[in-house]
Amino acid sequence: QVQLVESGGGLVQPGGSLRLSCAASRSIFSIYVMGWYRQAPGKQRELVASITSGSSTNYVNYVDSVKGRFTISRDSAKNAVYLQMNSLKPEDTALYYCRAVVVAGGLPSWGQGTQVTVSS
Repeated sequence: QVQLVESGGGLVQPGGSLRLSCAASRSIFSIYVMGWYRQAPGKQRELVASITSGSSTNYVNYVDSVKGRFTISRDSAKNAVYLQMNSLKPEDTALYYCRAVVVAGGLPSWGQGTQVTVSS
């Protein structure tokens, strides 16, 4: 298990950018997969982006609606995962959660969430 703390949310106008950060309580070097999920009011929580450790490279995955606009990255030196969000749209408004699975098939750990609101 790992404790996760998100930050970087806020209110931004359409077309703007935000960078979300997820700080982990332990080294993320060997964590199997880390990702960002979001949940808008009245909707189910959905995967936004994930990054999975491979033997020689990391594998990234994005939901179609954010491809080309969002970028996920991980910094093992800082034990952090980031989500750079550009060209934000009102439909990106949601509570964004960081999630980690330490070993393949293990139980996920979740952060408390950070609110992103895109509005003029």
